[in-house]
Amino acid sequence: MIPGPHRMKGGAPLLGALPGQSGPFGPHGAGMRDAADVEIELLVVPDCPNQQLAAERLRQTLGEAGLHATGFTTRMIADQAEAERTGFTGSPTILLDGRDPFAEPGATPSLACRLYRTPDGPAAPRSCG
Repeated sequence: MIPGPHRMKGGAPLLGALPGQSGPFGPHGAGMRDAADVEIELLVVPDCPNQQLAAERLRQTLGEAGLHATGFTTRMIADQAEAERTGFTGSPTILLDGRDPFAEPGATPSLACRLYRTPDGPAAPRSCG
């Protein structure tokens, strides 16, 4: 499952790091801001078998956060050179203001399927074959 915006006391949706993590807006949630102001992109390879599921989960997460009107764009990463230019480490990738909040340190840019960690272990993608 793709993690959604975090909530602080009072229920206001905010995007940033969880305590003890470094996220797109700094360590320990520093610099958090209103999620409605964030540019969201879904990066995928052509014919990604997980594109639709990722888009559905992203819409669901935005809706659950009360951000029904917040949209996102989908961008195709067509070749290895583009993957390297963008730091793309697998399909699907979600960017918030151009940053990957789920980036794994040391991950190599590639045109591959991407696994996301969940509380139950890695999320199993549909076959990328």
